[in-house]
Amino acid sequence: MKTLYRNLIAILIVALIFPIANTTFAGNKDRAGQAGATELLINPWTRSSGWASANMSRVRGLEAIWGNIAGTAFTPKTQLIFSNTQWLKGTGTNIMSFGLSQKVGDAGAFSLAVMSMNFGDIDIRTVDNPDESQGTYQPSLLNIALAYSKAFSNSIYGGFVLKIISESIADVSAVGVAIDAGIQYVTGAEEQISFGIALKNVGPKMKFSGDGLSIRTILTNQETQFTLEQRSMEFEMPAQLNIGAAYDFNFANDYRLTAAGNFVSNSFSRDQFTGGLEFSLKEYVQLRGGYTYEKGMWEETTNVENININNGLSAGLTVQVPLNRENGSYIGIDYAYRESHAFSGSHSFGIIFNF
Repeated sequence: MKTLYRNLIAILIVALIFPIANTTFAGNKDRAGQAGATELLINPWTRSSGWASANMSRVRGLEAIWGNIAGTAFTPKTQLIFSNTQWLKGTGTNIMSFGLSQKVGDAGAFSLAVMSMNFGDIDIRTVDNPDESQGTYQPSLLNIALAYSKAFSNSIYGGFVLKIISESIADVSAVGVAIDAGIQYVTGAEEQISFGIALKNVGPKMKFSGDGLSIRTILTNQETQFTLEQRSMEFEMPAQLNIGAAYDFNFANDYRLTAAGNFVSNSFSRDQFTGGLEFSLKEYVQLRGGYTYEKGMWEETTNVENININNGLSAGLTVQVPLNRENGSYIGIDYAYRESHAFSGSHSFGIIFNF
């Protein structure tokens, strides 16, 4: 009876994902640039970035809060991650991420993640004096994710994420919410086969407001100034659907090679295909690489057919040091590189504590 109950809940998650997906993904490349909060599409975590986020069907632990929330149900006890990304090196863009995942009960896990994106000091220019700086300002992008996941059986895992999105400068800001839902199915004699589906960034439209949208002016035939407020147009969330699969090739001496692939359907840009490999040496050292493909990516960056600079090769490395072999605790250091067709790529560094 309990197994039937868990399977029914898992089926309900899938039933909720597919109708939303069918109504959300009607876009094409002609809608590129029409969504906002696109920082939600950036993977802030190091390990999954190292193989182009191709492991969405197999991602485990806290990093699954971005890729496929179902994977956080595999959190053994407590997991803590700090990550820093130099995004599109040369632009001065820096991403700081922090997260905590805690196992609850026999099959559940609660997770919290915070992502902050900083662009450094940007000069203030005016129409009257465009060549001289009038000071600086700092845009701030902050995403907070709260999640719960659960193992519904030995094969089916699922969960939901609530995201709070904040974008602001000194006098203009916008706040919104979005949800993710995901499910993973694991099978095989050694649980070496994984399938996953995740619907991400579904939520109401956002809108900017604040004093920065107001101007003081003098109306015709009037001597006193009036404050006029300009209305900001609403913008949609960059909804995304991921469907992936992975297979583990297990060898003697605890060596493992995992092949993974993922299809990414973007509602406001072209779809993408990602593939990757991860080789693990007794889980102490892990090497990974991946590739992201989308139509038009080999055109010149000035060509209208090339609408995304974030594609191409990815690579990563992890070194783990066991702290206690009995309970599986360890500390790991991660690095990942992502190619870009402009600037000098993106570099991520992370440290993970598993207790």
